[in-house]
Amino acid sequence: MMDAGGFRVGDVLSVSCPFTTTTVERGLTRDEVAVRWPWWEIDTTGEFGHWNGIVALGAGSGGRVSPDGAAELFRTDPPPEQLKAGDVCRVGVPPTLVHVTAVDHHDPPLETVWLPHPAQTVSVLRRGLTSRDFPDGSHLYGSGYTIHPGDGIPFSYELLMRPYASLRVGDEVADAVGRAWRFGGPWNWTAFDGESVGAGPEWPLVLLTRAGTPCSAEGAKAVATSTASGSHQKTVRDWVSLTAASPTP
Repeated sequence: MMDAGGFRVGDVLSVSCPFTTTTVERGLTRDEVAVRWPWWEIDTTGEFGHWNGIVALGAGSGGRVSPDGAAELFRTDPPPEQLKAGDVCRVGVPPTLVHVTAVDHHDPPLETVWLPHPAQTVSVLRRGLTSRDFPDGSHLYGSGYTIHPGDGIPFSYELLMRPYASLRVGDEVADAVGRAWRFGGPWNWTAFDGESVGAGPEWPLVLLTRAGTPCSAEGAKAVATSTASGSHQKTVRDWVSLTAASPTP
């Protein structure tokens, strides 16, 4: 398990939400089914809109799945094609493997038409999907499905893989062949020599600075230990094998 504040881009998670009884407001149309949302509350004080308590879930129909339906985490029981307005159903998320594409913090919390207002947005894509499948002009804005940890939906998260867990964004390291690098995320490396990134940094790595200052002995040891065996390319291969996606900076 992991705490709600611990998400990082590149994380591979198993996400789930207990199935909860609700009612169908609109049957399957345009690859969506609309249900009465059992978790959020309506924000009656909102100044820019009013929510009716209904959420439309992306779904497949006619043997095909729309892009939004492919990214959708929530499922209904019975499935959408068996539901019509007024039916009682359950909605939830079965254990689903996803990878994190973006993490945003909101201070103050986002102004939404529901309560509680979210203080964090985590974008994820299901196994087999890559951010390039959802271009910036699409409904999913190049990132994927958005989760708001702590917004009242009882998600559970299990961390399956965190590439370069011992590093933090902004760390500067030296690799085994003497090249200096800046870590901008597991798939976002910058070589200070200005040359092509190529196959990435050669392990093991030596932590040079953290947050612009000389690193601590503890931090240096953690990086050296975690990169003593394996390689950057093996990390990429393991991640791709787990997610069936391609790493996109």
